[in-house]
Amino acid sequence: MKVRKMWRYALLAACVTLILGVALSVPVAAQGTVAPPIPYPEPNDLGLGGGEVTKLPMDQIVTYQALPEYHQSPSLDQFVADGSLPPVEERLPKEPAVMMTTGMLDGIGEYGDLWRGFSACPTAGYNYMANVSMGWFGIESYTVHYGALVKTGPLFRAESDIEPMPEIAKSWEWSEDGKQLTMHLVEGAKWSDGQPFTADDVMFTWDGYIQDTNINAPRSKDAWSWNGEYATLEKVDDYTVMFTFPVEKPFDAFYLMNEGNFDVMPAHQLKPLHPLWSEADPKPTYKDFTNALAPDTLPLVTMGPWVVTEYKTDELMIMRRNPYYWKVDEAGNQLPYLDEVQYRKGPSGIGRDLCTIAGDCDHMNLENPSTFVQAMTAAQDPNSSFNVNWGPELLGYGVQFNYAINFGITDENRDVAIRELFRDLRFRQALSYATDRDGIAQSIMKGPFLRGWAGGLYPGAPDFDREAVVYYPYDAASANALLDEMGLTDSNGDGVREWSTGPMAGQPIVVQLGASQDAKETQSVAEALVNQWGTIGIKVNMKVIDSQTWTDTQAAGTWDLYVFRGGQEFALPFVNPNGLAPLTNNFNWHRDTDTTPREMMDFETQLAGIMTEYKSTFDAAARKELLTEYNHIFTENVYNLGVFIGRYGLGTAKRVKNIANGTPVFMYTWVEDAILLDTLWTPADQQLPQNRPDTIPVYGN
Repeated sequence: MKVRKMWRYALLAACVTLILGVALSVPVAAQGTVAPPIPYPEPNDLGLGGGEVTKLPMDQIVTYQALPEYHQSPSLDQFVADGSLPPVEERLPKEPAVMMTTGMLDGIGEYGDLWRGFSACPTAGYNYMANVSMGWFGIESYTVHYGALVKTGPLFRAESDIEPMPEIAKSWEWSEDGKQLTMHLVEGAKWSDGQPFTADDVMFTWDGYIQDTNINAPRSKDAWSWNGEYATLEKVDDYTVMFTFPVEKPFDAFYLMNEGNFDVMPAHQLKPLHPLWSEADPKPTYKDFTNALAPDTLPLVTMGPWVVTEYKTDELMIMRRNPYYWKVDEAGNQLPYLDEVQYRKGPSGIGRDLCTIAGDCDHMNLENPSTFVQAMTAAQDPNSSFNVNWGPELLGYGVQFNYAINFGITDENRDVAIRELFRDLRFRQALSYATDRDGIAQSIMKGPFLRGWAGGLYPGAPDFDREAVVYYPYDAASANALLDEMGLTDSNGDGVREWSTGPMAGQPIVVQLGASQDAKETQSVAEALVNQWGTIGIKVNMKVIDSQTWTDTQAAGTWDLYVFRGGQEFALPFVNPNGLAPLTNNFNWHRDTDTTPREMMDFETQLAGIMTEYKSTFDAAARKELLTEYNHIFTENVYNLGVFIGRYGLGTAKRVKNIANGTPVFMYTWVEDAILLDTLWTPADQQLPQNRPDTIPVYGN
């Protein structure tokens, strides 16, 4: 395989020309007005981190087998006795998933107790695969994500780093040519309402969500393409499905069928509501279908450990155990151990941190650095109810640019002009030079805990190469020089630059900058950028957006700039290669449709080529070489603008057992999908009162 190394020669050439007083990377450097890039600093060694991770073979974490006998939570005994539920052995599949004791830090648990969560996102509904927000903050992980074909969250402690854990697909095999993948489903599993789970549910999810381009699925049809050809899926029998791929053994396919991307939806409930199959007159619209599972459509029908049974808008959500859950421990005890999950609702993600610090919640992802010191101080108290562990530098905050000039245009003059600015490297470099990254980091949390970040791969990513990073220093004079060269000047002296040519000539340059309602630190970053970019004559209007509104806005393409907290693909690119370059229609920063084709910038074409090659490269060293080249091109072109990098902290209640050492907050997926929630338990003498003890989900006819 040919491995590109052009970036190394580019660096050498840049060094030579700088010595001669000419910089090739920025057009006005010859005038001595634009500072050259600087070496990216070494990381701060803070002596932080969680416990040592114990790596295990997959079959020491989970197997699938029939056991001699089964047991259930005592809270279900009365319902079996009065005939409301069948006996536990009749509710379980032929060969249930068995969570092995070797994979449990604290062993087989005790039934009872509740898990206390917190969400700062409104619950818009439960049609998850139509990209409807259930409220995030783990809500979807406790319910729908345990019905995915495979599971990848716990791979941080598996000896295999790419091959996933089995989930609702218990095993699989490749054809001799590597182009067909036959998957065997759990036989005899049931949905939480007692209806059978079969391959028909998988096919409905494939045809009705992933293949139907009218649905805004997490991973749509075009994500399932290689070299311009699509994968197909067919039903073999009631418990077998077969994928056919255009290339040999595409390793990234497993990360299209994992939790959050291919959560199997209940065909018996939703297929009659889908426009393709509904027999209603008139037929439902796609909007009707997307909103079919409103927040009050309860109980939820799920394959997960718990069922949403009660929801009070912006106040409280209650989940009770799923009596038909299809996993057990080695002693035959039906999982989960915890009887109940409750979620408080609040306006900001910081509320979860404060709730956990106060001892009223059981878990926090420390992702808002403004609460780090308070959490670390409280955790050191011997009477603290929680522990905190820290991971590598994977917590990245930055700014996305909307590059689409053929999509999401509502004002033909203004929107196109703004996005043409974004597509000019000089403008992106100017914003980078005008961003005081370390100043923003220190304003949020003083000390060495946070530092500037160029964007692209996280410094804590296994394949990160510091020498490949092109890092523009904070230098407002350089920013002004670049904007002057573009002809963007403040002609009327009001402090805001104007366009000098085109349909917007004479109009002030005003950009819209979105920030997340629930990721509080995105708002801190946005507020700082309003001021810093204002000093170079770029007016910024900041807007705080809730999660569902952002999902809808992103899908429509009607945005300028957005402050983000980065996804896991910049830590482990193989989990979502399509998220690193515009390979699919719904690439976040540069969307298009079949009728509004994307106009790629030259460097985007390079990135897309690298990631296309990466998707079919199985040699680890070759993959790293590709990513090194990728990150150089990415940072040189400021594809997104990194602001600061830090570390996630995981805070969990001390009373809760079986949370593995070294569990990351965000690696393959979020911690809720890494922690094996169904195996968590609490000693009886530390259990808390439940909100709805001795109750189960009750479904209508």
